[in-house]
Amino acid sequence: MLCEFCGGETKKKSVKRQHWLNKKLYIVEDVNAEVCTECGERYFHAKTLDAIDDYLSKKHTVKAHIDVEIVSFSQAVA
Repeated sequence: MLCEFCGGETKKKSVKRQHWLNKKLYIVEDVNAEVCTECGERYFHAKTLDAIDDYLSKKHTVKAHIDVEIVSFSQAVA
């Protein structure tokens, strides 16, 4: 497939994805994606995203926990 941003070729790759579900952030590893070899843009099939939602909605294995800060950048620029 061709990247819709730069026109580069994409290649199938396993990647990490930040995924929000029910106001909760997950880092999901080993997700199949098409990744542009030129600009790095990533494309995920709808079936893959639905499968992630389904997996996270059920009891699942947690590999690790991390702390994440949420900041407002607009306040830093003012």
